[in-house]
Amino acid sequence: MTMQPALFHESYEDAIRDAVLAMGGNKRIGAHLWPAMLADEAGKKLADCLNRDKREKLSLGELALIRREARKQGVHILAAYEMRDAGYADPLPITPEDEAAQLRREYIAAVKAMSAIQSRIDRNHVLTGAAS
Repeated sequence: MTMQPALFHESYEDAIRDAVLAMGGNKRIGAHLWPAMLADEAGKKLADCLNRDKREKLSLGELALIRREARKQGVHILAAYEMRDAGYADPLPITPEDEAAQLRREYIAAVKAMSAIQSRIDRNHVLTGAAS
C-alpha cells in the first residue's frame, strides 16, 4: 500500500520529507546529496537534517539540489509548499519542450532586433557620411 503525500504541509521539513519519500527515500536522496558517504550514513544524515530537534540542517545548495531533482522526477511537493508559504499560486512546471520553444522564440526576436539596430546604424552612417 503506497502512502499518498499530504496536500498541505505544516512545515518546510514536512514538505521536504514528503518530497524525498516520493523520490525514493532518505538513503537514495542522501546518497545523491553526499555521494562520498555510504548510502546508509547519507540517509541518516538527511533524516537528521529534516528533524527539527537536531542541529544538522540542509544548506541552501543541498535544498536547491533536492528541489531540482524533485522537478526532474515530476515531484512538485516542495515547490508547492514554498509557493503557498510565500503567498503565491502553485507552481506550473515548464516542460523542456516548452522551454526550448520559448528560447527559440526569444532568440529569433533578439536576432530581428539586432538586425533592426544594424539597419539604423547603417542608415545613420550613410546620413552622417553624406553630410561631411
